[in-house]
Amino acid sequence: MATLRFIAIIPARYASTRFPGKPLAMLGGKTVIQRVYEQVSKAIDNVLVATDDERILNHVTDFGGKAMMTSSQHRSGTDRCREAYLLNGGNEDIIINVQGDEPFILPEQIEALMMCFDDETTDIATLVKSFDQQCCYEELENPNSVKVVLNSNMNAMYFSRSVIPHQRGIDKTLWPGKHQYFTHLGIYAYRAEALERITGMGPSALELAESLEQLRWLENGMTIKAGITNHSSIGIDTPQDLMRAEQFLNQQ
Repeated sequence: MATLRFIAIIPARYASTRFPGKPLAMLGGKTVIQRVYEQVSKAIDNVLVATDDERILNHVTDFGGKAMMTSSQHRSGTDRCREAYLLNGGNEDIIINVQGDEPFILPEQIEALMMCFDDETTDIATLVKSFDQQCCYEELENPNSVKVVLNSNMNAMYFSRSVIPHQRGIDKTLWPGKHQYFTHLGIYAYRAEALERITGMGPSALELAESLEQLRWLENGMTIKAGITNHSSIGIDTPQDLMRAEQFLNQQ
């Protein structure tokens, strides 16, 4: 891994449907995007915000960060990452895509992603968390909590909003304690050639069925390596999430 060159790119749009201006919302005296940037910078020096709004660009440069303008026409943060990577010179081997609404992302989570590329067969890296076997089945069943099945090499075999694997002949209330389930955290890192490839792919049948983009990559034969984290993701999608994030920050 020491010979690989890494860059962390943080896509940040201003015009969020559920929370316009979210990157510039204040959280404990700093903006959300500044908190994300500072957390990522604890693990990697090469950090870049990719935005489509000059207010975000100017704010990032004002606090000493690096930012770049990208197209307002992108359908996803992955596409925005790809453009920023190329505009920045395209010199790195691995691109880490950090959501701009994850102000509590931990350096060790970034490092766990980076370590996945010790395996030369890894196209894409992501994070998973062991599901607490003391939790109830109803929490496991939540379709907003994406489950993933891993093989013996820690490569993803399948992602689903349903509970996988199904435990035949066992009462569902006992499932969490009878098998170690894994839930997925939506942070990714890509080899440069993998990022180029996935941004050119069209939607796949499994992706459309589950509404999970990563199934498109699996369906096209790509290898997704999973790193383990013990910490849940605390993202901000709505103003209500921001209030909860403020409470969490105060507790810290």
